[in-house]
This record gives sequence, C-alpha cells and structure tokens, in this order.
Amino acid sequence: MSNHSIHEARLPATIAQAQGRHGAAALVSYRRSEAERLRSADLERLTRPLGAATALDVGARDGHFSRLLAGHVDAVTALDLEVPRFFHPKVRCIRGDVTRLALADASFDLVVCTEVLEHIPPARLGAACAELARVSRRHLLIGVPYRQDTRVGRTTCGACGAHNPPWGHVNRFDEPRLRSLFPGLTFQEVSFVGRSTESSNPVSAFLLDLAGNPYGTYGQDEPCIACGAAIAAPARRGLVRKLLTRAGCLARSATEPWRAAHPNWIHCLLRKGGV
Repeated sequence: MSNHSIHEARLPATIAQAQGRHGAAALVSYRRSEAERLRSADLERLTRPLGAATALDVGARDGHFSRLLAGHVDAVTALDLEVPRFFHPKVRCIRGDVTRLALADASFDLVVCTEVLEHIPPARLGAACAELARVSRRHLLIGVPYRQDTRVGRTTCGACGAHNPPWGHVNRFDEPRLRSLFPGLTFQEVSFVGRSTESSNPVSAFLLDLAGNPYGTYGQDEPCIACGAAIAAPARRGLVRKLLTRAGCLARSATEPWRAAHPNWIHCLLRKGGV
C-alpha cells in the first residue's frame, strides 16, 4: 500500500534549469539551495532504510546523488550518456543509455532514476522504463516533474520554427501515467516535493507561439526536438511580435486567479514483486 507525503518548497524545474549553458558554477549554486536540499533529502529518506548493498544512479551528471547514496550503500554505479567526471571511493562511473542498458538482469538492489525520464523521446520511454525495472533486483526510485504544464517556457527554434517544450521535457507525468509505465511493480511509497502554480491556457500559448516565445528557456542545453539545432533566443522582435507577446501575457494572467497549485516533483519508490 502506498504512502503519500508532501514536502513543500519552490524548486527550479530541473537541474538543467539551474545549469543550462552557465556551467558548473550555476549547478553548484543550485545544489546549495534550500529547495534542492529538500528534494535531495526526500530522495535520501526514501533510499536509506532499504539496506541496499548495491545501487545504480541513472543520469548521475555531477554525481551529487551518487555520493549521497554512497553514504549508506556499499557500492554505487553512476551512469550517464557520458562518463560522469567525479571521484568517490565507493562509486564506479560508467557510460550508458537508459533505453538499452548494457547490464545484466537484476544487477542492483536499488536503481535510482531522477530528472531523466522527462527528457526521453516518447517513442523510447517504454523501453527506458522496462530497462530500469529489468536491472533492478529489489527497488526502483523514480523522480520526475509532476503535472508540468510544458506550454510555460516553451521555445521556438530559430532554425526550423518548431515549438519546443521547456528544458527538453517531452513527457508529462502523474500517478496513472507512472503506474502504466511500470506494470508488475508495487508502488511502495509516493511522495511529493515542491509547489508550483505555473500554468498557461490555449489562447496564451497560441499568441506566444505567434510571437516566437520570447520568454522561453533559451539557456537550455537540450536541442530542438524537431531538427536537432541548438536553441537560441530570437535576436530581434518587431512591433507585431511585441504586441502578440503582450497579448499572450495578458491572456495568461487573466486565468491566474483560478490556477490550482500542485507539487513540482513526484518521487515513487517501487518494489519488484515477491521481494
């Protein structure tokens, strides 16, 4: 039976939001923020009592959570698309793709995957979730944005004109979606972190698309989902686009009094059946 808890704090959408193209310094600052400490504390709260001897941290980036895991797990493997560049005596760093992990079945007592699944191309999301479940022996911990309105912060690609979700978040999640992605696994505990009221509406999104989405997440590293070009802020905006921007912002603010707050993140601790 799942236990639900809520931990409130306002958080950036992802580590990518903190880092973007500003590099390691911004990421260090983000890691030290009260909001990030709360998110990390909830992940550690969920994993510490499990008594795992081995763990896999998928999407390890700078190794922040891999090092936290090493405080209570004997052997941690940190995996990312490129080999993570940090050292810890209890952590092994490897390169890998979550949609086709070169790891044996049931390799780890615990598999942790946070700030990753929202970036996976939708056609490969099912494969990624199946791989995470496959290499886990006992537990799997998933962390993703919760009910994110990806119309907020949308960008327009200067190369092909495609509209992109913020920070490359091509997937949205809630409890039913997550349960459908991990059939056969038991949801042992579900917790929520953060609080967000960010949302848009069809009129505002349409007008801001016409305006070229000038307030999008143009500091992101993630490329255009349509053509693969780097996302860059528009250099110039004419009068028409400025008027459309103003209209789009007004349309968004008109619905602000009716926006319902929701958690920013959902953390799901899953257990493999019979374990």
